Amino acid sequence: MADFKRKTLSLSSGKQIKLFGNSMAIGKSLEIGEGYAPNIFACIEEQPESKIPNGISNPQQLTQDELAELADYNIQLWMDLKAAIRKHGVNSPKIFGHEPTK
Repeated sequence: MADFKRKTLSLSSGKQIKLFGNSMAIGKSLEIGEGYAPNIFACIEEQPESKIPNGISNPQQLTQDELAELADYNIQLWMDLKAAIRKHGVNSPKIFGHEPTK
């Protein structure tokens, strides 16, 4: 199973992918990349110089149910990607809903 530590994604195959940020994201088109800004729901680290304690950043005031809905949406995108890769392989633009060019 994949593991993500110290900005490195380690896969069970032994391959390691260095990332700039601390998260991965998937879009509606099923393309994946790095998610740079934790600006929807995140942990605020303690800042000793400004005396800000650890806390939660939730600027949209999302409820527990809304966060669960957001998680379900992202889980479904990852499941759709997995199904598309199984169906089309890793070298087909059909994964992303595109027809191959001739």
